[in-house]
Order: sequence, then structure tokens, then C-alpha cells
Amino acid sequence: MIIKRNNKAQESGFSIVELLIAVTVMLVVLGLVGSLLSRSLSTRQRESSRTDALTSAQAALNVMSREIANAGYGLTDHGIVLADSNNQQLHFVSNVNNNNEVLTNRYENVTYFFDPVTSSILRHDANGDGAGSPQTSIIINRISNVNFLYFNYSGSNSAATQSGTPTAQTGRIRVTLTVSLENVQGQPSGQSVVLVSDVTLRNSDYMLQNY
Repeated sequence: MIIKRNNKAQESGFSIVELLIAVTVMLVVLGLVGSLLSRSLSTRQRESSRTDALTSAQAALNVMSREIANAGYGLTDHGIVLADSNNQQLHFVSNVNNNNEVLTNRYENVTYFFDPVTSSILRHDANGDGAGSPQTSIIINRISNVNFLYFNYSGSNSAATQSGTPTAQTGRIRVTLTVSLENVQGQPSGQSVVLVSDVTLRNSDYMLQNY
């Protein structure tokens, strides 16, 4: 008696349905991995952009604070040009070179102001080349706002009134920079950070009375 074996029963492998399921699962896993990787790269780019913006803004704020603190140096007042200063512009003079030529020396007749067209803070030196020719330079860009808040002291009174314009009694200035962050794909747009520096005017009447 001859017994024939069923060759079909010995065949092994994946059916078309099993292959389709395997491919679908693989595509879903790859999609999840790609999504996680994209988010990770977006977060890294956002943090890198944030760090660069903050580093530049802090450096600019340090320069501004140092120069503003010296306003009025060698003069008989705090050095702020009242008629040309407000909450988005600060004009001050000082006698850094100590030779009584405030209107001709570099770094002694300076205006900081916000330029909305370029989203920048500009520094205007009325005597930029040392020969009376003015020079204007960008201190920092990607700024959405700058604000100067003036603290005005009366006599030896430690209490101060705050205003958006300076007075002869201004002894401290608060500089607030709002820095716009670059938009990053996959992250919320229009983000910004705020940096603040309180600058004491060393030559103000109030400060001189407290030395």
C-alpha cells in the first residue's frame, strides 16, 4: 500500500494577511520614532535659539548698564538729557575723559533708543569718531520692546516715584528688554523672554548724599 504525503501541509511561511499586519505595525513604530525624533530636534533648536538670544541680550544689557551708570560723571548733575529721554529712549552725557569737552569726546554723549523697523536697540554716539561726527550702531536685534523706567528721589528720602520720563531727581533707571525668540517648527510661535537691569546713577544727588 502506497501512502502519498501532503506536501502542502509541510509548507511554512507568512500569509499575505500576516505580512500586511507586520508591515502596518512596522510603519506605526517608525512613525512614532520619527515623531519623537522631530520633537527632540525642535526642542533642541528652540533651546539653542533661546540660549543664543539670552546671551546676546545679556551682553548688550551689561554694556548699557555700565554706560548708563556713569551718566553725569564729572558733571554737576546726573547727566540725563531730560528733554530727549522717555520710556523708549535714553540720552545722557558724562565727562569720562575728564577734560570738560563733553560735546566733542567719544562715549560721552550717547543715546540708546528702540527702532521698531529693525526690531533693534540702537546706540547713537554724537561724537562717534572723536572728531564730532556721529555714529549709530546696533546693540542688539530681535528685540520686540525696550522700556526705561525712571525712579525719582526727593532729597534724602529713600522712597521714589516711578515714571516713564526722567526728572532732575532721577537716581535709578530700570532697563527692561523683551527679546523675541526665533520661531521653531513644531513649537509655539511668538515666544519671548524678558531681561531686567536696575541701574543706579552714581552721580545723582540721591546717591551722592548716601556715600
